[in-house]
Amino acid sequence: MHIPSPLSITHLHMNHIKWVMGSVGHCSACPCLEEKTTHDLTSPLRVVQDDAKRRSVSLDETPRGSWASSIFDLKNSSPDVLLPSVLERTAAEDMDRRNTEARLQGRHSDLLGLYPPPDEDEAVERCSLPEVPKEHCGQRIMVKCLSLKFEIEIEPIFGSLALYDIKEKKKISENFYFDLNSDQMKGLLKPHTPHMAISTLARSAIFSITYPSADIFLVIKLEKVLQQGDIGECCEPYMVMKESDSSKHKEKLEKLRLQAEQSCSRLGRFRMPFAWTAIHLVNIVSHGTWNERKKKGFERMSVGDDMCNFATFRPATLTVTNFFKQEGDRLSDEDLYKYLADMRRPSSVLRRLRPLKIDISPAPDSPHYCLSPELLHVKPYPDLRVRPTKEVLEFPARYVYTPHTTYRNLLYVYPQSLNFSSRQGSVRNIAVKVQFMAGEDPSQALPVIFGKSSCAEFIKEAYSPVIYHNKSPEFYEEMKMKIPANLTDNHHLLFTFYHISCQPKQNTPLETPVGYTVSTLLELHGRLRTGSFSLPVSVEKPPPSYSVQLPGMKWVDNHKGVFNVEVTAASSVHTQDPHLDKFFTLVYVLEEYSFPFRLKDVIITEANMEGELKASMAALRGALLDTCVRFLHQLLNKLIQLIVYPPVIAGQIVNLGRAAFEAMALLVNQIHKNLEGNQDQHGRNNLLASYIHYCLRLPTAEPAVPPTAKTGFQCTTSSHFIGRMATARPSSLHLSRSKSISNSNPDLASTPVSPDEEVQRIIGSKANDRSCNRMSAFLDSVALFSVPTRQIAKKLLHEELALQWVVSTSTVREAALHDFHYFLNDEFSLFLSQDVELVERLNSSLAFFLNDLLSLMDRGFVFNLIRSYYKQLHTAQNPSSLNALRMDFTRIVCSHEHYVILNLPCSTLSPPASPSPSTSSTTSQSSAFSSVVQDQGVVTMFELSVPFRQQHFLSGLLLTELSLILDPDGEGVFFLHKKAISAVHSLLCSHDADPRYRDPQVRAHVAQLYLPLIPIVMETLHQLHDFSDSSPARVRHASAHTDDADPDSSNTISQSVAMAIAGSPLPHPFCSMLKQITRLALSLYVCPHQAGRQSSSLSAECSRTLLVCFLWVLKNADAALLERWVSDLSVLQINRLLDLLHLCVSCFEYKGKKTLERINSLTFKKSQDMKARLEEAILGTIGARQEMVRRCRERSPYGSQENVRWRKNVTHWRQNADRVDKTKAEVEQESVVDGNLATEASLIVLDTLEIVTVVASELKESVLGGVLRVLLHSMAGNQSALFLQHCFTTQRALVFKFPEMLFEEDTELCADLCLRLLRHCSSSVSSVRSHASASLYLLMRQNFEIGNNFARVKMQVTMSLSSLVGTSQNFNEEHLRRSLKTILTYAEEDLELRDTPFPEQVQDLVFNLHMILTDTVKMKEHQQDPEMLLDLMYRIAKGYQNSPDLRLTWLQNMAGKHSERGNHAEAAHCLVHSAALVAEYLNMLEDCRYLPIGCVTFQNISSNILEESAVSDDVLSPEEEGICAGKYFSESGLVGLLEQAAASFNMAAMYEAINEVYKILLPIHEANRDFKKLATVHGKLQDAFNKRMFGTYFRVGFYGCQFGDLDEQEFVYKEPSITKLAEISHRLEEFYSARFGVGMVEIIKDSNPVDKNKLDPNKAYLQITYVEPFFDTYELKERITYFDKNYNLRTFMYCTPFTLDGRAHGDLHEQYKRKTILTTSHAFPYIKTRINVLQKEEIILVPMEVAIEDMQKKTQELAFATNQDPADSKMLQMVLQGCVGTTVNQGPLEVAQVFLSDIPDDPKLFRHHNKLRLCFKDFTKRCEDALRKNKALIGPDQKEYHRELERNYYKLKEALGPLINRKIPQLYRTLPAQTTQTHRNSYSRSSLRKVDC
Repeated sequence: MHIPSPLSITHLHMNHIKWVMGSVGHCSACPCLEEKTTHDLTSPLRVVQDDAKRRSVSLDETPRGSWASSIFDLKNSSPDVLLPSVLERTAAEDMDRRNTEARLQGRHSDLLGLYPPPDEDEAVERCSLPEVPKEHCGQRIMVKCLSLKFEIEIEPIFGSLALYDIKEKKKISENFYFDLNSDQMKGLLKPHTPHMAISTLARSAIFSITYPSADIFLVIKLEKVLQQGDIGECCEPYMVMKESDSSKHKEKLEKLRLQAEQSCSRLGRFRMPFAWTAIHLVNIVSHGTWNERKKKGFERMSVGDDMCNFATFRPATLTVTNFFKQEGDRLSDEDLYKYLADMRRPSSVLRRLRPLKIDISPAPDSPHYCLSPELLHVKPYPDLRVRPTKEVLEFPARYVYTPHTTYRNLLYVYPQSLNFSSRQGSVRNIAVKVQFMAGEDPSQALPVIFGKSSCAEFIKEAYSPVIYHNKSPEFYEEMKMKIPANLTDNHHLLFTFYHISCQPKQNTPLETPVGYTVSTLLELHGRLRTGSFSLPVSVEKPPPSYSVQLPGMKWVDNHKGVFNVEVTAASSVHTQDPHLDKFFTLVYVLEEYSFPFRLKDVIITEANMEGELKASMAALRGALLDTCVRFLHQLLNKLIQLIVYPPVIAGQIVNLGRAAFEAMALLVNQIHKNLEGNQDQHGRNNLLASYIHYCLRLPTAEPAVPPTAKTGFQCTTSSHFIGRMATARPSSLHLSRSKSISNSNPDLASTPVSPDEEVQRIIGSKANDRSCNRMSAFLDSVALFSVPTRQIAKKLLHEELALQWVVSTSTVREAALHDFHYFLNDEFSLFLSQDVELVERLNSSLAFFLNDLLSLMDRGFVFNLIRSYYKQLHTAQNPSSLNALRMDFTRIVCSHEHYVILNLPCSTLSPPASPSPSTSSTTSQSSAFSSVVQDQGVVTMFELSVPFRQQHFLSGLLLTELSLILDPDGEGVFFLHKKAISAVHSLLCSHDADPRYRDPQVRAHVAQLYLPLIPIVMETLHQLHDFSDSSPARVRHASAHTDDADPDSSNTISQSVAMAIAGSPLPHPFCSMLKQITRLALSLYVCPHQAGRQSSSLSAECSRTLLVCFLWVLKNADAALLERWVSDLSVLQINRLLDLLHLCVSCFEYKGKKTLERINSLTFKKSQDMKARLEEAILGTIGARQEMVRRCRERSPYGSQENVRWRKNVTHWRQNADRVDKTKAEVEQESVVDGNLATEASLIVLDTLEIVTVVASELKESVLGGVLRVLLHSMAGNQSALFLQHCFTTQRALVFKFPEMLFEEDTELCADLCLRLLRHCSSSVSSVRSHASASLYLLMRQNFEIGNNFARVKMQVTMSLSSLVGTSQNFNEEHLRRSLKTILTYAEEDLELRDTPFPEQVQDLVFNLHMILTDTVKMKEHQQDPEMLLDLMYRIAKGYQNSPDLRLTWLQNMAGKHSERGNHAEAAHCLVHSAALVAEYLNMLEDCRYLPIGCVTFQNISSNILEESAVSDDVLSPEEEGICAGKYFSESGLVGLLEQAAASFNMAAMYEAINEVYKILLPIHEANRDFKKLATVHGKLQDAFNKRMFGTYFRVGFYGCQFGDLDEQEFVYKEPSITKLAEISHRLEEFYSARFGVGMVEIIKDSNPVDKNKLDPNKAYLQITYVEPFFDTYELKERITYFDKNYNLRTFMYCTPFTLDGRAHGDLHEQYKRKTILTTSHAFPYIKTRINVLQKEEIILVPMEVAIEDMQKKTQELAFATNQDPADSKMLQMVLQGCVGTTVNQGPLEVAQVFLSDIPDDPKLFRHHNKLRLCFKDFTKRCEDALRKNKALIGPDQKEYHRELERNYYKLKEALGPLINRKIPQLYRTLPAQTTQTHRNSYSRSSLRKVDC
């Protein structure tokens, strides 16, 4: 309808002015709006307003504000910037071209760079580079010794640290020695230690722990300089003396210091045990992580793996206070383990020892100034003068399987005990001197013994501590030696035993030799001699050649072993295994050709060499796996050398290949079986992969020339480290997989003079150059083979391996098969075994093999191999397990670096085309690929047709697999969906990241390989997750998806098409292997009984990834090609494409930072992964063993722990194990990326919509609505300003080209478009506002140009704004005001339409919208006051009484607000009012018998409903365009509103109201024959009417000018059930205090009438009273049920007690009561929760009436308790006690005595007297009934209590008797006829009644 301008109002009929007032604006109760009405208005308008104000009785009818103020405000506001070309007339083609160019500017070239990268778990094609061989390292802790202070400081003290595992009873680290003495104390030993190396001054150490456990202790031992006296005597001063007592013990202290100086000067070289203590490491670790564990909810701390994680704990500084005195006879390790086990305290504790302070923390990744156990510098080592930190060598508690990668040759000597009890002479203070001798001359002692603390770095001799006066001492000393690489028979250990004279005596030397013994280091065949030895001790000094024992030498205890010593070695040179030693020795003999050679008792000659070598290789299986692994690289190198180059012995080639191959196969198999936790995702053992990649030494044609010196074989094995480099794909590719190129280390430049020099040359500058991951030094000296040499060597190796495998025994063959990856890396064909896990690995290895072949051979030949494998693997049953195999196979094959080039066709019909024609390529014409010849049309490019798969073999393979797996009729399950989609995603990511395909034209060609993906995804639409729906349903279901009848739709891939992958059989022996693998796979996977088909719907994660791949193709494909393809689609298919684009918009909508912070992506990922694993387990596609291996890899006790040290997120003690919290910067970055992805995805959708629009304009206009829907949906989401600008230009172009679509066909689209545009008109971004304003203006202009008015747009815009104001939370009226001004400016500047009515109509509309905005301001003020807010909305809706569309909108807004607050009854009433409004206008339009007649039909639901009656036809006619045009003004709209109302009534538990709603619905469903809906309705009506609680009501009065219009207004508030008076009082007081200020609001506590004169005018007062529904007697007859008494309520009552003198309570004869009855303007429940009080009536009860009410109440309580079913004896007794108990104050007896003892003087009270008398009669009868009932209920224990009640009753009855039997004679006389009373009571009390109207 035309809305008039202000100037034309005077010419209108009065009714029209009234409608204008109602529909345009309304006044609020806001003072600021009242001020605006003071501007000058035209006279008639003012008259109407004044008249309206006079008629306004309540707040609800306050009139709306004036237009003049709206005009004034809007005229003075400023517009946004106008778009320059909006008003220009441009051709559609030019507009499209401009828009396209603008859209293409500044776009992201790589869409997938914005999307999360592919899941690493799915990347089966990725062969991760094996770890570089590196030194083994467990979890590392750093221990810093800070201070050691005694109470008395008299002598130097020395300490040592070591780790002990008491469970294993093993020392698990070498000793670390520290010296914390002051310079003064160190000075005492200056003569004995003239030079102190800086390496011996270390005070911090790094310990490595491979196997953490709760049984590890850090043991600290203290020693002091030897002095006279046993340990107890020497400890005594430290226990009894203090430095603070120096005055007391001054002389004694001086004496002790003097003794100490003498001891240091004379005995400074010798030590004695002093004290020890131990720290339980698990206490340190658990203390550090306890807080974190508490947070995780652990209720009790268990000592488990997590508690013993020494890599992540809080650093701790310890103060060790308890030290234990060493016991001279309990020094052995066995004694120590006993002490540690129970930490028993020896008798005396050194309590006077000041604390030892040490700091324990996780070791840093790369500590500075660190020394290796060999004292080599570990980089970074910036300054050589800084005190270093020492790495302490670990002696692991159990085996560690890591090959040696660094040179290490250490020997440890542990003297254990000595028994000189039978030795004659003075031998009591015994010291053991140890020397490493290179010969028998004393000068040949080598300086290879490591110094301890504060001494030289290396020394020639070391002494054990001395135990005073002990002839059979025990020792705990550790002597560490750095032994030469090349040991000879001359090297040995010399032990010399001395008696030390502690007290200086004349002619007595300090040290007297008392025994000698020797331990050789090499056995006969050159093996290092280690272990425990019991050696005899010679009394005499050995002769010069003491290696030969002379018969005349004198021995202690008759040559028995009296000295026990243990020798161990940590060596990368000496294997210490007889089997390995023998093998390496024989190989060395063979290489050196040094025959004959003595090996133990056997002489090795040319004749027996072959047999001995074979025997030694066979015996390798007896070697310890730990040792074999440590020397793995050398062992495998030697075995491979024997396979490739059989040795020549005595001129004959000796074939050792088979024996070597079998030894290698069994060794590799053993490694696999025993080290399952150390495997990669393909099941490859990391040790073997690392060996092949870095260390494999492919023997050259000429064996390496051996060194000239005839040294031990160990030199060769240890010095020739072989490295191997890798060439990989560009790092940008996601599919990078290492390609192994073998390398070799050439011989050293010069022959070393001695083995030690050779070793030094290897490690001299390398071993100390460790990078942060401690890679071994040999990588730095790697050199490449020359190409011909490498190829020859590789060929030889592969041929030999293949030959040996063929001829090997079945056991060896099977063993080798399980480790096929080790051999297949050398391209060796495989044999089969019945093992699921094996089949998976075979499948992967074959795929890798074929992938490699594509780089080397004719691709046609390789494609035929692939096809052959597919043909054999494909079965009719097609189980998911085989799909998984094929998918993995395809993914690996497609991961080739030149994948795109391999897909390029060479000729039109050549099936799998090849660069050069091969036999198989040309003969395969007969295959299924060429069975059908088609033209290469556009259609075939978008289908998985035969030509497509011929031209693009690999891509066809991949997409066919994807299509089969996504086929809803197929066997696709979750993990298969993920596999297939991830494969495509991964490939597309690689294209995006590949610099070769950066050019858009090249990218378009690449996209051609994936064009069939578009129809595949379209087919999958109904399986995709529905991102636009927040309900639990995950999958989209739409009728449009069932298009089986559509002839143009591309069918799902049939089995025959899928079989097209397979061609004719190949004439090649390789096929036999393929067949064997396939046969095995089928036998394992194809089950005779298939399980029931699983749901094939896609998860959210899979759907999102598939959609981003779909968008990638749309983005990169050629637009012209897409256009041609779309033009060939049917309407149904185009609509499906549009549905898919709609889903894409929802899927990639920007979620915002807060959502990103909330989402725990890890949790989502974990749950999906667990689901996949569960499916795999159920389907049997993962073996139990493989699952165990995976778990081992995840949390192996050792497996991957050598890596732990280098992972910063693990070593940091504050690690969170469950999820890694993102930093603020990371969240910010993620949100930026997410925003860019959302924008790019939406722009791709926009590009595609443009293509569809072009096609639709020529072919099928019916799809244009779908295009606009997608466009509107994209406008509705969270979009960037950039996208919205392009979106608006596209929308304007669409409306410009197809205006009839909006203005002649679909009202819904027009309404939605108006709503979206208005929403963006209120945007805070000015550019978005500018575009939205321009679009809205052009929409009006377009509508006007079609019909010379724009009524439809006008109505839709007004309704949209009303809807927006009511529902949007972040709506900004200021921004919208600017947009309205912008639209007004466009209208003023539009020259073409200046002379038409259009500008004036625009102005009218804009002013109307502005009035709605003004109301919005008011609503925003009361946003926190829900009652006031709903009052305002109610008022706005009432203002639109004559504009049904807008009233309906506001009623729905109110329903939404009520639902948000949980007021379901009110929400239901809003919907019922809406339905009544619709019914009223439907009745005006047509007369349908089954439709409701109008509002009258709804009366049974609510008495308020008649206010929806339509106004007369002369005011409003529904036939006029734009009126009643909304979607609800239809039969389906009415049904929808009624169903929503029924649902809300159901939530409000008002089931009776539902029945009334369904009474209206049922005829409609019956008329439409909608039996399904009828069944639903009847089903819902069956719901039981449970016990319900309805609302609670309160009267609230507002007093004070602070409240404005609310002043002196009274309302009845409906609150939720069981709301207490205190609750609503607190809520309202708190709310208004926040609004008016603290102390400005007071609650009036009583319910008496308020005298406003007594109130403070500056304060706000609230009077709140609980009220109950009030019914007259006649009403109670109809209101029977609980529902009846709580529905349609208009009258309420509350009571106020008072006395005539002003008190609230008094004596019985003074007590009056005031009953106040309130009548509201509407009945509850209504469309709002507070209704104003219309009428107030008061009834005053005199004291006797009050007594009557009280007695009636007591009688009712008695009756209820007596008749209760089931009976409640407690309740009955409680009521009885209150009625007949003697202790009751103001009880029944007192009431009777006060009011019945005398007949009243006032005749008016006669009837009350009589009524009270009758009440007492009834009361006594009820008491008697109750006593009778109680007697029947009680047990024997309550009989006495009952008798007491009876006695009280009889007393009461006796007292009441004379009172209740006295009658008033006057009442029984004949009375004259009385006039009929109109009031409620028995006689007229008008003098006592006051009525307020």
